[in-house]
Amino acid sequence: MKKSHLFGILIIAIAVMIIVATAGDASTYVTFGEAKEMAEKGSDQKIHVVGTLKKDEQGHIVGIESGSDKVSFSFILVDENQREQKVYYNEPMPADFTKSEQVVIIGAYQSDVFVADKILLKCPSKYQEKEVS
Repeated sequence: MKKSHLFGILIIAIAVMIIVATAGDASTYVTFGEAKEMAEKGSDQKIHVVGTLKKDEQGHIVGIESGSDKVSFSFILVDENQREQKVYYNEPMPADFTKSEQVVIIGAYQSDVFVADKILLKCPSKYQEKEVS
């Protein structure tokens, strides 16, 4: 076999190993109910949950609490099935967190609390058309 063939096979093998290694880190979008079931079955896979922040009748966000360390915080997220869940985040609150339309949290359950490793925000776009009354 020529050296160029061996080199090509080696490159392909490395590419396959990289794909397999990163596929194991991929997470899925689920609801809080599905996430809880996964945790009860012993899954430690990181998952995505999409939801909105809990609001009162006047539209004000409720349930945001500062952590005892003054850096972390917790909040209540409502998923697409309208299930409310307390979420703990061990980082400072992201900028424009309270202005976001939707929140995507990435993490896993620990006991009865969802612990988020990462928070992604979908904020209102300044390019959206405004309704004319």
